[in-house]
Amino acid sequence: MERLFKLKENGTNVRTEVMAGVTTFFTMAYIIFVNPQILSTTGMDSSNVLVATCVASAVGTLLMSLLANYPFALAPGMGLNAFFTYTVCGLWNYTWQAALAAVFISGVVFIIITASGLREAVIRAIPRDLKYAISGGIGMFIALIGFKNAGIISVGDGLLSLGSITSPSVLLAIIGIVIIAVLMCYNVKGALLIGILATTLLGFAMGVTQIPETLTMGNISLSETFMKMDFGALIDTSNLFNSLMSIITVILAFTLVDMFDTIGTLIGTGSKAKMLDEDGNLPRGKQALMADAIATVTGSMLGTSTVTTYVESSAGISEGGRTGLTSIVVAILFLACTVLAPIAGIIPTQATAPALIIVGVLMMSSLKNIDWDNFEVALPSFFVVALMPFAYSISDGIAAGFIFYTLLKLFKGKGKEVHPIMYVFAVLFIIRYILISLVIL
Repeated sequence: MERLFKLKENGTNVRTEVMAGVTTFFTMAYIIFVNPQILSTTGMDSSNVLVATCVASAVGTLLMSLLANYPFALAPGMGLNAFFTYTVCGLWNYTWQAALAAVFISGVVFIIITASGLREAVIRAIPRDLKYAISGGIGMFIALIGFKNAGIISVGDGLLSLGSITSPSVLLAIIGIVIIAVLMCYNVKGALLIGILATTLLGFAMGVTQIPETLTMGNISLSETFMKMDFGALIDTSNLFNSLMSIITVILAFTLVDMFDTIGTLIGTGSKAKMLDEDGNLPRGKQALMADAIATVTGSMLGTSTVTTYVESSAGISEGGRTGLTSIVVAILFLACTVLAPIAGIIPTQATAPALIIVGVLMMSSLKNIDWDNFEVALPSFFVVALMPFAYSISDGIAAGFIFYTLLKLFKGKGKEVHPIMYVFAVLFIIRYILISLVIL
């Protein structure tokens, strides 16, 4: 363990890493059930997608551990699976087999970009203030996920409002917040995991936690989704121009969203865990990004949408996870769920939501490092922090920050201070939004 993960060098031990891995897994285990529910509306077999979700998550997380020795976990991304289902298949009328082919191509693009060093160069090109903003924005984003999962915040007609705080499920989540907060105040080791388990037990008494009818999966198969990519269905020869524009839009969307979701998560959670170097860059960042890229290709072959690095990894990192051993634990638990998925379902979202909210609090500390008195930095930083939760998208928050940072620097006559890569991706983000609007029209 010491030779493989360098535990002493990273100031951790096996017990801490295992607890961190279990915490991370519990906070993101919902994807095992939500991803099949979303993708099955395209016609995909839900039980096959569940198995593909578990295996792809395990493979990606294992790669993160072995290639980069980081405590990050991977799984099919929320938002990306919705884009796959409701936009690519629903609005743009692609078959799910064609959509998987687009994910595969985007994954290959990820690998090429990562191997060339471009993705790592992007991380180095992001200004320090924006990196701090990304960390704080992810804190807001993950807290919103927690509030929404808990039912404390509800979404209706596109607006956020206070949920029914007197309902048993919401009350359970609030109790969970109190439990974890008190444990944190007393600096109890493993506060998040203890809080999740204690809230789950209370959920039985409150009628929120349910024991599943069966503890094992009935159908463990990938026969309906494995290697079902249909590349030919991506091209409509009767309208080649529109077909090519649609393909470019789909691949560009998958590529940019996954790329900057991953970069945002690595920077944001890495900053909180003090994994970044003195220049604000992530050592072994190229290896971490390569693990993400290979996981996307693997996921498309197994039969699921884009696999990405999960922001919920910050829960395990907050518990002290610092090495790939944390990721190994997560990968093992995902593999176990190919058989024992109903057991993971015993933990209700009301038990994991408080952990996400508390992690959101912990990640806000990075905002104090931003030069708020300098407006040309303050505005793009604010857009990053605000739009991640409001747009419910890490990549859209980063896009706004990139675009406004470069514009303000140009108009201020300080264009040379901006790294060329920032200009390139600001333009690519603008092109992406234009293409999506044209395809929709």
